[in-house]
Amino acid sequence: QLQASGGGLVQAGGSLRLSCAVSGRTFSGLTLAWFRQATGKEREFVAAIWRGSSNTFYTDSVKGRFTISRDNAKSTIYLQMNSLQPEDTAVYYCTVSRSIILSSLRVPSSYGYWGQGTLVTVSS
Repeated sequence: QLQASGGGLVQAGGSLRLSCAVSGRTFSGLTLAWFRQATGKEREFVAAIWRGSSNTFYTDSVKGRFTISRDNAKSTIYLQMNSLQPEDTAVYYCTVSRSIILSSLRVPSSYGYWGQGTLVTVSS
């Protein structure tokens, strides 16, 4: 199970930290990712951290503003979001994969387990 939290309403330029608690799997061996889905749009890749390492990947629009991290002791994924903009408004989903390949990292259908999503609203 994946349980995401931390969403809310924030003004442009503000910050939020999302958390996702992961249970039932060997956490350190998982590739972890965040996706988001705005109203009327497809789910899009935001960030990922590769299994067994600290290698991270970001979509261009969040580079330098968002940071993905993991706490293996707590089996939790984090997404620190700074300098938020109205275009960041979306439902944010955490997801994990044990066997994903690098070329599929940004493809939602490559992941088998999803959290319920947490809404982030950025006002201008």
